Order: sequence, then C-alpha cells, then structure tokens
Amino acid sequence: MAKSKQPEEEIIYVSKSELKRDAMEFHELGVEIANLSKKAREKLPLSNELVEAMNLADRLKEKKDAYRRHLNYIAKTLRGTDNVEDIHQAMAIITNKNNQKDVVINQIEQIRDELIAEGDSRLNPLLEQYPQLDRQRMRQIIRQAGKEVKQEKPGKSHKELFQILKELML
Repeated sequence: MAKSKQPEEEIIYVSKSELKRDAMEFHELGVEIANLSKKAREKLPLSNELVEAMNLADRLKEKKDAYRRHLNYIAKTLRGTDNVEDIHQAMAIITNKNNQKDVVINQIEQIRDELIAEGDSRLNPLLEQYPQLDRQRMRQIIRQAGKEVKQEKPGKSHKELFQILKELML
C-alpha cells in the first residue's frame, strides 16, 4: 500500500521580539496621530472607533498615567485596523507637507530677491507664468523694495512683495 503524501502546512514562527517591535511601531503611530491637531487628523482615514479614541486622548493629555494607558489602547485598536497602510501614507503626506512648504517659501524668497536685484528682466517671465499679476503694481513694489535695500532699512515693500508672491504660489 502506498502512503499518500499530504502537503504539510508550514508553521510560521514569529518571535516574541518581533511581536514587541510591531507593537511598538503601532504605539509610535498612535502617539504621532494623537499629537496631530484635530484638523490634521480629519484628513486621516481613521475608523469611528479611532476618532473617538483620539478625542478622548485629547481630553486625557493632562493626566499622565491615564493618557499613557489610553495610548496603549489606541495602539491595540490600530493593530486590529485593516487600513494601517493608508494611515501611514496619509501621515507621510501630512508630515512631508511641512517640508514641501519650507522649500516653496525658500523659492519664494529667492524669487523676491531676484526681482529686487534684476527688476524687469526677472519680472517678465514671472508675469508670463502668472498672468493675474498686476504689472504696474509689481514694478512699483519692486522699485520701492530696491530703494529700501539700498538704504538698509527693513522694508515694508520687501514684506509686501513676499506676501504677494506667497499668495500667488501657495
């Protein structure tokens, strides 16, 4: 009689250390989410249970031990959530927005300085890119900012030019 060979199921062993690392990752994610403002949390794809837990976390922030225990509860809830990857992606976008905003502000400052230094030769390409700008008003502000720079005064026009560019580009 031939013995039929049945495929044996592979048992995947997960070490206790790995389980603890995973638990710590969920705990850190929960802490990051709890530290976000309510407005930023609204952008995350959180379940109703997690939204309620975050609201309670906001109220418990003053009570150290209760807050710590509640963060453990949030981590446990996150472990049971299906869309953890979506939450990670949304968190990455939210935290990276601040970095992107800093880059854009640096670019705006650079454009402002170039406008003051070069004048019309730098303004024309900017007007082609953003036709809603008022050429006459921009030239006036640029000239005034140039005068303020030459006089080494902290300038009102310097700030005004930055604000106009910031509203335009952000």
